[in-house]
Amino acid sequence: MTKLDLSVALIVKNEEDRLPLTLNAIHNIASEIILVDSGSTDNTIEIAKSFGAKIYSHPWEGFAAQKNFLTQLCNCSWILFLDADEVVTDQLREEIIKIVEQNKNFGYEINRKVFYLGKILNYSWQKNYRLRLVKRNQSPKWIGSRVHEELTISRPTKKLQNYLIHYSYRDITDHFSRTVIYAKLSALDYHERKKSSSIIKILLKPAFAFFRNYFFKLGFLDGLPGLIASISSSFYSFLKYSILYNLQKNKNVK
Repeated sequence: MTKLDLSVALIVKNEEDRLPLTLNAIHNIASEIILVDSGSTDNTIEIAKSFGAKIYSHPWEGFAAQKNFLTQLCNCSWILFLDADEVVTDQLREEIIKIVEQNKNFGYEINRKVFYLGKILNYSWQKNYRLRLVKRNQSPKWIGSRVHEELTISRPTKKLQNYLIHYSYRDITDHFSRTVIYAKLSALDYHERKKSSSIIKILLKPAFAFFRNYFFKLGFLDGLPGLIASISSSFYSFLKYSILYNLQKNKNVK
C-alpha cells in the first residue's frame, strides 16, 4: 500500500500494553509515526521502534504543551493526532485515506466510543467528537487546562462518519483511581477560574450527571457497563464540587 502524506502523532508514557493495537491499525498508511515520550520505563520505546516510529524524549510539561511540541516534529501535510489508547477502526481508516487523498482544506473531528468492561459503549459518554485530523498549514495549536486539552486550527471543521475505539480504562480500579485524580485537577481549574461550589451543587450536580448519561443519553441500553459508567460520571461530579468547596473554605479561612 502506498503511504499517505500523513503524520500520525502521539504522546506516550508506559503504554506497552495498549500501544501495539494503536500503531498496528495505522502504520501501513502513514508516511511517518511521531512519538514524544516523557519517561517510559517499560517496553513502550521498543514497541514503537518495531513499527518504524520516530521517537523523541521530552520532559512532561502538561498535555497541551506536550502536544504542541509534538506538532512541531511532524513533517507531512496531514497530521492525525491519536492517544496511545485509541484505535482506528477499519472503516475509519478507509475514510481517512479518502479525506487525505481529496486534500480539502478542512479539519476533521472524530467520535470516540469507549471500550469498557468487554464491550463498546454505543450510548454512554456519547457523542464525544474531538478534532484529530488536520493539515499542518492550518496552524494547529493545542490549548487547555490541567485535564482537558483541545486542538484548534485556522480553518472550518467537519465530522467524520466513523469512530475511534477508546480503550480508556484498563479495569474498574484504574477507572475510579483516575476519576479521583481528574476530579481533583478539574476542581483546581475551576478554583483558578473563580467558579464556585455549594451544598446545592454537591447534591444536584451528581444526580444530574447520572440522569444525563443513563437516561437522556440512553446509557441503560449499554447494560451493566452503562450503569457503572453513569455512576462514575456522578461520582466524578460529586468529587469535583466537593473538592472545590473545600478549596473555597480553605481560602476563606486564610
